[in-house]
Amino acid sequence: MAYSSQSLQRGALLAGAVAVLGLLTACGSPDIHSAPQQVSGTAGPATEASKGSAPSSASAAVSTPKGTTPSSAPAAATSGSGTGTRTDSTSGRCHTSELRASVGRNNPGAGQENFPVVLTNKSGRTCTVRGYPGAAFVNASGSQLGADPKRESGSPVTVTLKPGQSAWAGLTFSNPEVSGAKSATPAALLVTPPDERDQLKVAWTAGPVPVSGNSSSVFLTVFNSGTGA
Repeated sequence: MAYSSQSLQRGALLAGAVAVLGLLTACGSPDIHSAPQQVSGTAGPATEASKGSAPSSASAAVSTPKGTTPSSAPAAATSGSGTGTRTDSTSGRCHTSELRASVGRNNPGAGQENFPVVLTNKSGRTCTVRGYPGAAFVNASGSQLGADPKRESGSPVTVTLKPGQSAWAGLTFSNPEVSGAKSATPAALLVTPPDERDQLKVAWTAGPVPVSGNSSSVFLTVFNSGTGA
């Protein structure tokens, strides 16, 4: 009977072991071949993108060679002659090269001949004239006829001329046929703007002017704005 009891115990243990083995088989067993296999070739270095993270701003910036300015930097303002160089709109008196001279229509009266001598600003800037012009009648060879004109009394004013605007001064003399003065017919009138040395030449088409003798003086007035018409 003792032998039978031991046999039964061994049978029970064997049955229990078989049951446990079946349970383990049903639940699955770990895969002993799950280790990664080796692949031939050389792997490249890992990058930020391959690690699943976005590149930082430092790594995304384009490097700039030393001694150069990044293209995003604002360019320095420059100026050049002839391309938008800055100048003052008013720069003092008008120079001869900036003016055009002309002689207006005669406005005679009481034996007097009265002509406006007109200076027009032909430049692109605003400038001024003030005071008396210089003037001289000349013949075709350029020789002066008569004495220099005299100045009539007057109060000089500064006349501002924008581009295209004019100022005028009176040129006055007695008619030679009335005064009996010796006369000559000039080819041109030379006009010198105030405070300038260079002259402007205007063709003279108004006939004889007094050059010597009694009542032969020619007079000039100060400049005023406009054309004197």
